[in-house]
Amino acid sequence: MIVRIMGEGQVRLADSHLAELNRLDDELLAEVRGGDEDGFRRTFHALLDKVRELGEALPDDALEPSGLILPAPGATLDEVRALLDDDGLIPSV
Repeated sequence: MIVRIMGEGQVRLADSHLAELNRLDDELLAEVRGGDEDGFRRTFHALLDKVRELGEALPDDALEPSGLILPAPGATLDEVRALLDDDGLIPSV
């Protein structure tokens, strides 16, 4: 799966990592719904860091169709809330 982090670029991520990312996404969803700004910020950055760690960065000039688009690292709780659906940011596996 190709994942785009807004403002950064794209990474190729094996589908086998989605379950691990879903755990962080579930935590993020609960923090956003609860208005926990500190928890949101910590978990959101942990999620982005995990995508960067597990994924393989694509060259800057590559433009692949993204299966998943994540907000930019500086996104606010309200901006992320607007992007969430019942499953969070990461599709359930």
